[in-house]
This record gives sequence, structure tokens and C-alpha cells, in this order.
Amino acid sequence: MSQHFPGQVPGGPGSTIDGAADGRASLAPGETPEQVRGRSQGQLVRRRFLHNTAAVISLVVLTGIVLLAVTSIGVGPVPGWWRWDPTTTGPVVEAGGAPTMGLSPLRIGEHPFGQDNLGRDLFAMTMQGAQYSLLVMFIVGIVAGLVGTVVGGVAGYFRGTTEAVLMRLTDVIIIIPLVIIAALLGKMAGEYVRQQGWPTSATVVVLGLLIGAASWPALARLVRGEFLSLREREFVDAARLAGASSGRIIFRHILPNTVGVITVNVTLLMSSAILLETALSYLGFGVQAPDWSLGRLISANQTAFVTRPWLFWWPGVFIVAIALSINFIGDGLRDAFDPRQKKFSAKRAQDAPVRAARPERPAGPSGPGGSTGSVSTP
Repeated sequence: MSQHFPGQVPGGPGSTIDGAADGRASLAPGETPEQVRGRSQGQLVRRRFLHNTAAVISLVVLTGIVLLAVTSIGVGPVPGWWRWDPTTTGPVVEAGGAPTMGLSPLRIGEHPFGQDNLGRDLFAMTMQGAQYSLLVMFIVGIVAGLVGTVVGGVAGYFRGTTEAVLMRLTDVIIIIPLVIIAALLGKMAGEYVRQQGWPTSATVVVLGLLIGAASWPALARLVRGEFLSLREREFVDAARLAGASSGRIIFRHILPNTVGVITVNVTLLMSSAILLETALSYLGFGVQAPDWSLGRLISANQTAFVTRPWLFWWPGVFIVAIALSINFIGDGLRDAFDPRQKKFSAKRAQDAPVRAARPERPAGPSGPGGSTGSVSTP
């Protein structure tokens, strides 16, 4: 017969007051209840993310690129520590404008990335290109994330005519190739900035806003699916019975449970945005002269790929580094928010049968608080 003690719910499958046994179903492969007991959801997400080596390294690399781009040539009226700017011409130091940076002997020189045929410093031009490409990427992530979340959340929660109208609008936008929409919007952004007499750097902000306004449909469909699933859950029904308004249910109960999906997909949108901005600038629909983006640097120096390849290499290296960093960070966030995506560990897999076969020692009267555990006698 079974004897139930305080701390166990009669008839429950080994459920205890601390909820450890009930939480085993949501554990990641190889995790034990002791590893997650007493931690909040934010602490668990942060712990899993920091245990993803590739994601942490990518975050460090991306942070380093952002700091280097911002501090080297400065932002607006704030000067940077680099002596050259992207527009200053000067004498060509090395033959053909070759990089002055070297390993044997170790040196940086005046123009570590080299110079173009007008004597402009390629390092300063690349840093300005990285600034503008990163700015477009972050603006696209913010705008597309907000619009996609609002459209998908409203459609998934209210259903009916609202869902039909919003989803048909989403379908119309999503069937048009994003490159075509972005090229058209980029051309419109450049013309609008010129008509208003704004500085050419304003094209970057307008371009980011317009690309973000065209990049939200995929996220909206995902958020709608999450809302359709969550609105039927018991905690939402309980909130309705308690008299909670629709706004409170959406922002306090449903939206926090979709943060994982939104965060992961926004990072993927940002990665796609920097590649899209590069393609637009390469085709001449993005950032315009005299400003530089990474894509425009590649476009302007493509004819010198054979004779002076360093003009092509450095912008390409930064594009690849930023895109890969964002992708790895997105993978790390996906693994952190969804413990089922946790990486396989051979050591934990070998230790799992041992832990499963080891009987749990019930807390006796001398344990913390003097509480007794649950024992079962034949």
C-alpha cells in the first residue's frame, strides 16, 4: 500500500510541494531538477544562453564591431580616435595603396586597410560603412518586430474579420519578392531625401524604416500562430473569468509567452536585413555618395578585385562577421528559450542512467524544516 505524507498530493504522479517532480517534463535533455529548481524563467534563459559557446563568442564579436565602428571615426559631431575620415584624400603611402598593416614585423601603419586610388583611408570608409549597415539592421529589426508582433497578435487573438483582413494583407505583401520591394522603397527613399534637402546620411534612416515596413509578414504569421495556441489555454480562460480586459490578457498573459519566438525571429530578420542592405547598395538603390555602406564599398571597388583585392576583402569580412554573429546569437536565443533544443552532451547521456537508477533520498525529520518526504511501502 502507499502512504502519503505532507508534501505529496494524493493521486498525483509523485507531485510534491516544491514542484520539482512536476517540472521534470519540461526539463531539457540532461538537466536535473536541482539545476532548475528555484530559478526564474529569465535566469534559466540567461544560463542556457551563456552556456552556448558560439552564441557568447558571437555576441562578443558583434559588440566589438559596434564599438570599433562607433568610437574609431565618431558619430556625428562627436569625434573618434582615428586620425583619418572617410572623405579626406591624401598621398598614397604604399604602392597601389596597399595596406600598411603587417605581421612580420608587427606593425599597423597609417593606413592598415590600405587606400583607394584617391588616397582615402579604407579603414575609415569601412568603419562608416559598418556604422550605416548596422544602423539599417537595427532599425529594420525594431520596425519589423513591432509591426509583425502587433499585426500577428491582433489577428491571432481577435480572429474573425480582423484576422481575415490582416492575414490577406500579409499574404499580398509576402508573395512579392522582398528584394523588389526593398529596391523600389530604396529608390523612393533617396529621391525623398534629395527633395527635402536633407543630408545624404538621412537616406540610411529612411531606408531602414522602409525596409522594416516591408519585412514584417513572416514574423506576423509566426506570432499569429502562437497567439492562436495560447488564447485557448487555461490561464487565459481564468483571466477572462476574473474580468481581465483584452488588453491586459494580451500584454500580461499571452505576449510574455511569445517573447522567445519574437526574439529569435527578430535576430534572423536583422541578419537578413544587413545582407539586403548590402545587395541594395551594391545595385545602387541603397546608401548614396558621398556616404559609404559595406555594400557600396564592394560595388565601388569590384573592378579592382584582381589588382587591389584589399579594397574588396575588408568590407566583405565585416559583412560576413556581422551576419554570422547575428545568426549564431539567434541560434543561442532559440536554444535558451526552448530547452528541447539543447545540445547533446555525451557525458550527461552517460550519467543519465546512473541518476535515474539512483533512488532519491527522502528528507527526514532532521532535514531542512523537519519536513518528511514521500515513501511507498509494499
